[in-house]
Amino acid sequence: MRRLFPVTDETAAQDSGGAAAGGSGASGTGAAGGPGGPAGADALVNREWTLAELAAAYAYPTPEPGAPRPWLRANMVSSLDGAAQHEGHSQPISSAADMRIFGTLRALADVVVVGAETVRQEGYRPARARAEFAGARTAAGQGPAPAIAVVTASLELDFSLPLFTSPLVPTLVLTGAAAAPERVAAAEKAGARVVVAGEGMGVEPARAVRALAELGHTRLLTEGGPRLLGQLIAAEVLDELCLTVSPTLTAGDAQRIAGGPSVAVPRRFGLVSLLEEDGFLFGRYRRS
Repeated sequence: MRRLFPVTDETAAQDSGGAAAGGSGASGTGAAGGPGGPAGADALVNREWTLAELAAAYAYPTPEPGAPRPWLRANMVSSLDGAAQHEGHSQPISSAADMRIFGTLRALADVVVVGAETVRQEGYRPARARAEFAGARTAAGQGPAPAIAVVTASLELDFSLPLFTSPLVPTLVLTGAAAAPERVAAAEKAGARVVVAGEGMGVEPARAVRALAELGHTRLLTEGGPRLLGQLIAAEVLDELCLTVSPTLTAGDAQRIAGGPSVAVPRRFGLVSLLEEDGFLFGRYRRS
């Protein structure tokens, strides 16, 4: 993998350590002192980056003094013609490098926020502990794996699935105060922790972020789906987007990475880094 655009010193300084603006994959160039900086660029050419280098490249921003501010990052993949999936799944437009980034972003997160429809379509399972990240997670005060937080108004979920019955850390269910009591009871009976994040049936994005932060989850990652991501964008709670552009054309009527009503004024995000491997582009954008 190679870096296509450099990162300025100002941008790099906003990241956690000199490495945070680096790349992922096989090779890269970037800010001085990081895995892709001048001292390490030659060594990274034509080889796969280690998971530790990937983790440094995608590190969350260094928390400011005092109560840590939650940081919400999204990770999505899109085809060249804007499809977020093919025949209901994202795997056909993904790649091995994309999945390494996917796994690394999960390993850095406290919690993975996902919509109920995506849980159903993608067959979500609990996040697993990975020995390669165990030491870093312990040092950061994190559990063995991130929790999965399912956003749902109806709670129409199969609570017999491993996501609810056998996670390393209890699965969270984010819902509204008006959710059906019998479905709330079913979720809790299955071992899930129900978190109220809305006054009505649905979840209010800003309140969900606050509720997760109150549970100690400040490094937030969402993997969609498109409707949930659209809601997060509209509520202006998304801080960062990690977007894989797949060199594929799908046609059809698949959803974009974000759906729902459009925002009144398009929100500008700044490019932090852009990398390439085998025609796949891996972009990282932050709220300007």
